[in-house]
Amino acid sequence: MPPMANGLADEAGQVTSPLIDHYIRRAPGVGLVIVEHSYFTPEGKASPNQLGIHNDSMITGLTKLADSVHAEGSPICVQINHSGREGSSAISGVEPVAPSPIPSDSSSVVPRELESYEIHNLIRMFGEAAGRAREASFDAVEVHGAHGYLLNQFTSPITNERTDEYGGSFESRIRFPLEIVAEVRKVVGPDLLILYRLGASDGEGRGITIRESQTLAQRLVNAGVNIVDVSGGLIGDAPEGMTSQGYFLPLAEKIKEAVQVPVIGVGGITDPLFADQVIRQGRVDLVAVGRALLADPDWALSAKNTLDQT
Repeated sequence: MPPMANGLADEAGQVTSPLIDHYIRRAPGVGLVIVEHSYFTPEGKASPNQLGIHNDSMITGLTKLADSVHAEGSPICVQINHSGREGSSAISGVEPVAPSPIPSDSSSVVPRELESYEIHNLIRMFGEAAGRAREASFDAVEVHGAHGYLLNQFTSPITNERTDEYGGSFESRIRFPLEIVAEVRKVVGPDLLILYRLGASDGEGRGITIRESQTLAQRLVNAGVNIVDVSGGLIGDAPEGMTSQGYFLPLAEKIKEAVQVPVIGVGGITDPLFADQVIRQGRVDLVAVGRALLADPDWALSAKNTLDQT
């Protein structure tokens, strides 16, 4: 189950009973539950009632969530994220920040360019959030580097026009996510799994290329990533015109060619026979089923029954 925001946390980002029920209902039969993107600093909050992992007061509720999903027999991961220029002062209370003062396509607000010392602070805070996930008994954390959010904004030449060590060349643009992964690994130790949601394509010629994304994936693995979860970059998770099942699978296949760790494929997958075939053909190692699980919480159990009969 991939991360999908549901707005069921309270206004302070705390876990609620409806949020726990949402995941309990969908956990049976799922090989891994990845909890929705959670903000690790208030300035990075993306939407009202978004789940938070930004201070130690969150740990009690997050532990209850993890324990509840474990009781259903499924491992659980939490995705950690910063909205960057996709944020709003109406939601976070502060002006949006970004690698460069380039507004989002969905807003006319020009974000404030992050200072170098602020970037270093964000790296530290990301690690602290991962430490809270470990303390809350999560089996894994996922670093969100896709869908036009802050890390993706750093890696894409469309949104990163910096001239310091965090911008310009490809090597400089990927420095921020690599330093975050290294910090997370240092904090959580060798045993907790680290996933990285890779925005492998921005959907336009000026954006990051798949060859660059292959190199980034290799560097992420070297920094401590155990699983690469391949999705879209600035084009988001459901690009216009992409409706066929597995529309991000071609990107995932390219990433799988470049790394020796498991790769997750996503993109509108609804048919268990299709999902099974994708795995059997070795195109990817795991498939994530999102909207189908939202529509039918029993999708995984029904899929197992379907496959058992074939």
